[in-house]
Amino acid sequence: MSEPHSHSHLWPGVPLALGSAALFGATPPLSKLLLDGVNPFMLAGLLYLGAGLGLALYRLLRGRQAAAEEAQLTAGDIPWLTLAIGMGGIIAPVLLMFGLTLNTASSSALLLNLEGLSTMTIAWLVYRENVDRRLLFGAFAILAGAVLLSWQGDGIAFNRGALLVAGACVAWGLDNNFTRRISATDPVVIAMLKGLVAGVVNVALALAGGASFPLASIVAATAAVGFFGIGVSLVMFIVALRHLGTARTGAYYSLAPFIGALLAIAILGDAVTLKLAVAGLLMGIGLWLHLSERHEHEHEHEELEHEHSHVHDEHHQHHHDGPVSEPHSHWHRHAPMRHRHPHYPDLHHRHGHG
Repeated sequence: MSEPHSHSHLWPGVPLALGSAALFGATPPLSKLLLDGVNPFMLAGLLYLGAGLGLALYRLLRGRQAAAEEAQLTAGDIPWLTLAIGMGGIIAPVLLMFGLTLNTASSSALLLNLEGLSTMTIAWLVYRENVDRRLLFGAFAILAGAVLLSWQGDGIAFNRGALLVAGACVAWGLDNNFTRRISATDPVVIAMLKGLVAGVVNVALALAGGASFPLASIVAATAAVGFFGIGVSLVMFIVALRHLGTARTGAYYSLAPFIGALLAIAILGDAVTLKLAVAGLLMGIGLWLHLSERHEHEHEHEELEHEHSHVHDEHHQHHHDGPVSEPHSHWHRHAPMRHRHPHYPDLHHRHGHG
């Protein structure tokens, strides 16, 4: 059975992933304007708290409308949410803090690119997301560009600090993959809880290290940057996970350092360098390889019952008693179906490949 696909397979996952990377990439240059020289964990804490508190206010204002549009967290989701927050909001910042004290800044900057590699490797090897040589080349071209951007000529130090920084990146990679398991639920609530926990942890680490709060006006401005650069960015990242899977979303998200470098040129007047040009070329090649992917084959959907935000497309042909608005969320059943169209490993296409 073959059916016409109602929209491009690139939409909305790819724009969401790129938008998430753009917002996150804008955070460092904007933060530098606000808090140059301030304790990095205080900065991170204020950014994450701004994200968590801003999303909490947004969720409160949306109220019943948000509950109708998105599936809410259930008891079965709590273990995955706890693992994601524990890895990304607690373990990773602690490992990074101690790693930075034992390792050089240049080595740590290079090692932080392991987050993208960890995210993709776990998705491919553990969760068996489909991958081919085109995707591999594209992902590594993007990662190579990110590594080049952070290269300061000193290389990677092999010491306990480097291991701790690498461990932090693995923890964030696990966080991203655990978050995929609950990406069908309300992304605002997930991002809100992540922001609040990570914010409290980072502020506590900063205060324990002797840091103090900056002026109230700076705190407010930083919280605003955090709301968009981390909070809204994370919501977009989670929704992108629904449509693209973890590996592809992680690859697009790895473009954030390049976007940040471009904004630093525009905002801070940083120089355009050969390194930036070559990194941009590598990332552009990787982005093209991913955007031009067309994974299409005849595949079978087994009977499935679940809840998530949806519209009545070819994968959601069910009836309602009376008119409904879209998107909406409710428990629904998918009848068995066999068809062919371009697709990513989204909520309805997480099937195996021979």
